[in-house]
Amino acid sequence: MTGTDTGTGTGIRLHAPAPGWAIDADVVVVGSGVAGLTAALRCEAAGLRTVVVTKARLDAGSTRWAQGGIAAALGEGDTPEQHLDDTLVAGAGLCDEEAVRILVTEGPDAVHRLIATGAHFDEAADGALQLTREGGHHRRRIAHAGGDATGAEISRALVEAVRARTIPTIENALVLDLLTDTEGHTAGVTLHVMGEGRHDGVGAVHAPAVVLATGGMGQVFSATTNPAVSTGDGVALALRAGAEVSDLEFVQFHPTVLFLGRDAEGQQPLVSEAVRGEGAHLVDAAGTRFMLGQHELAELAPRDIVAKAITRRMLEQDAEHMYLDARHFGPAMWETRFPTILAACRAHGIDPVTEPIPVAPAAHYASGGVRTDAAGRTTVPGLYACGEVACTGVHGANRLASNSLLEGLVYAERIAADITATPRPARTPAPYARPERPAHPLLPPEARFTLQRIMTEGAGVLRSAKSLTRAADRLQHLHDEAREALHEHGKTAEPGVDTWETTNLLCVARALLAAAVLREETRGCHWREDHPDRDDTAWRRHIVVRLNPDRALAVHTTQAADFPPTGQPAQTAQDPSGAVTT
Repeated sequence: MTGTDTGTGTGIRLHAPAPGWAIDADVVVVGSGVAGLTAALRCEAAGLRTVVVTKARLDAGSTRWAQGGIAAALGEGDTPEQHLDDTLVAGAGLCDEEAVRILVTEGPDAVHRLIATGAHFDEAADGALQLTREGGHHRRRIAHAGGDATGAEISRALVEAVRARTIPTIENALVLDLLTDTEGHTAGVTLHVMGEGRHDGVGAVHAPAVVLATGGMGQVFSATTNPAVSTGDGVALALRAGAEVSDLEFVQFHPTVLFLGRDAEGQQPLVSEAVRGEGAHLVDAAGTRFMLGQHELAELAPRDIVAKAITRRMLEQDAEHMYLDARHFGPAMWETRFPTILAACRAHGIDPVTEPIPVAPAAHYASGGVRTDAAGRTTVPGLYACGEVACTGVHGANRLASNSLLEGLVYAERIAADITATPRPARTPAPYARPERPAHPLLPPEARFTLQRIMTEGAGVLRSAKSLTRAADRLQHLHDEAREALHEHGKTAEPGVDTWETTNLLCVARALLAAAVLREETRGCHWREDHPDRDDTAWRRHIVVRLNPDRALAVHTTQAADFPPTGQPAQTAQDPSGAVTT
């Protein structure tokens, strides 16, 4: 890869002021969830100068919202091999088996190290971990904390550990772009600090290793379980840096999200899969259990199957939602096992102790992301990715419930091991001069809501060539409007958090659509109405997307379900009919 005078692999970066300050480090970790903080703690323990950059507060990422738990073969009679089998089934033929094997074999020890860090999980009367079961798992292997507050407890423990180690942290900071040296090697990041702390405005952290742990991109849809900070910033940064991303079409829609009305937007309360794991039933308005006969696990089938069944029933009955009935739990179980969900429901005027909970699918988890190898390395030297922003090959076409926290732990530790094993000299970022006028347009903040509605209508649970193409055309119109205003009048939206986030969302949405249009089959959480069958002969492979310097998306496929090494480009097995402009 050849460096450019803009310091990014494609020559494309967000329009922003030049950095007004800079600090030096050996490693900069972007994100403060389970993946980011684990990587930071391991790097710092190895003696590396480590800086954590996080978009909001240190404890405000997606991890704290995880209700379900963390999956690992920790129980009597359970084995990593059984965990592997369940993961492969859920992944619908697209898991990288070696990546999954790493996850399930290293997972139990990683959980014990998390406990040693200070995380407290629920225990049975004999002091052993109290393990539960969730969708797609044939054994009880889910460890919880506080009933349904697992993510909050993990976040608490890791944040306390980071603060105890006095790891430098820059909060309220939106990462902008990757810095590289003249040889294309990672040299740090630019970021904007939102008016709080020691630094303010646009600055830079110079480091030869950057770990992206920025979480998901759920805010690309109108309704999501993701927090407001989940705007795909890491994937967009990686694309501009010239990195490959993969499997973006596989967006998991959580089947049971509290239905707040057809016009509800933004983050919606999640009703954890663990509620079904404890025996709650999915029913329609007449009280009929419609999951019976749909799958051997009924309500505990993998999430894509449950989400599709709910959506089908809604279409058949012209209903806006279905119901989750757990009245038989009784008040004591609700109050002790699911206090967070109980409080959320009651806050919205629903009492699950006495009435069924209205639920509908909403965007929940991105199985795809920045393509990595087993050490978390991306296709850009010195750039790593872990957690939801990454695509390790573990999840395939559909993430198995509660594997995400485990993936964050295991692969963050592997990244830290790789970084510490190879001493890296400091890198000098390639110089760049801010142009007199923006080279590329920023979208106005109000375009965000339009974009979210376009994606929900065209690339939600139900997809087709017609819906996806229409969504792509409408996003193209948004982009064209901004580009024409720039080229004809020299005007673009003012640089700022809202415009940078909206521009990142557009970048990610277009890459997602490019992959979804190309995959002409139904697999996992990618449901094509016009191609309802799974096609292993043509499509048991990954779709890889890369942004070219001419702002076109290069879209191609791997030869097989296992990823090729990140040190070489993926082999083209099938190309779309034309480049997708972004």
